[in-house]
Amino acid sequence: MTIILPRGARSRPAARLALLFLVLMLLAGALLASRPAAAAQAVVVARGLDQPWALAFLPDGRMLVTERPGRIRPVAEDGTVGAPLRGVPPVDATGQCGLLDLAVDPAHATNRLLYWTYAEAGEGGNTVAVARGRLEADALVDVQVIFRQQPRVASRLHCGSRLAFARDGRLHVGLGDRFGRRADAQEPGNHLGKTVRIEPDGRVPADNPYVGRAGARPELWSLGHRNIQGMAVHPVTGDLWHSEHGPQGGDEINVIERGRNYGWPLVTFGREYVLGTRIGEEGPRPGYEQPLKVWLPTSIAPSGMAFVTGNRYPGWQGSLLVGALRGQALHRLTLEGRRVTGEERLLADLGARIRDVRQGPDGWIYVLTDGPGGQLLRLAP
Repeated sequence: MTIILPRGARSRPAARLALLFLVLMLLAGALLASRPAAAAQAVVVARGLDQPWALAFLPDGRMLVTERPGRIRPVAEDGTVGAPLRGVPPVDATGQCGLLDLAVDPAHATNRLLYWTYAEAGEGGNTVAVARGRLEADALVDVQVIFRQQPRVASRLHCGSRLAFARDGRLHVGLGDRFGRRADAQEPGNHLGKTVRIEPDGRVPADNPYVGRAGARPELWSLGHRNIQGMAVHPVTGDLWHSEHGPQGGDEINVIERGRNYGWPLVTFGREYVLGTRIGEEGPRPGYEQPLKVWLPTSIAPSGMAFVTGNRYPGWQGSLLVGALRGQALHRLTLEGRRVTGEERLLADLGARIRDVRQGPDGWIYVLTDGPGGQLLRLAP
């Protein structure tokens, strides 16, 4: 790029400033022109969903979507949204709570079992429960509750929650601290702000880290969490990854390991709402795990996460996708082992809260947008 100035212009300050401005403008234009096109576009699969929360895939090609008010809806391959499944127990849909995550049993093709989390009302408040039932035609039968978060809390906040089957067939459940009980996230005598590990029928595995410890809940797998809304098993290592909400800043990505303490509220990058004051130490602190990734100073409110294993999206294999509610985008994190090496924001032009993200059996990435007019979208490269 060559710029010719009038004779003597180099000696005039105003001319030098004009030259600098011109050069900067030309460089900015060149950068914009060379910027790669959006990595993915959203294709609408289904519309008219009411506060959709979770997406799951059935072996027969259908999808299931939970709606927070208390419904599970089938979605056909052509995007047709069916009537809600019958047999879902009553749901306490209030505030951030309601019908939440959904998981298909790894052996669903033979046992037809589904698992879901939901807020269950009762004396003293509500609790996050895990239920399972067998899918028969358009109904859930033989429904039973296999786990209830203890204690019940009079709260409409921080219900979490996510489900993930580990390679050994055990079921992990991510749970929130219920907002007003954050100190309890450090206490092993309750399920608030914890992940738990149970058998598919609700029994406690004998090798859980708190089994036999006086005053501790035997279902516990890890503690020190605030509000878990994303969970996925790494396709290569089998490690359990999750995302959780911070308050003002401090959203985290963690790898969840047996018996470890993830800090909340003693070790956190998050700040108090409104005041912006510190809540705990930022760490590192012995005995507490540091996050792999933290969002500062503003929270994105991560919700839903999935690893990319297919080749539908060139250059994406091995990436971690994280939906963002407050951030209104889909975040693609590049990884080297457990180290986050890069971040890309996708679908920000939609202006939509991304509630869930999953990779389908067909290799395509699907996302759910939040709200009363929620949509099921497929990403096209």
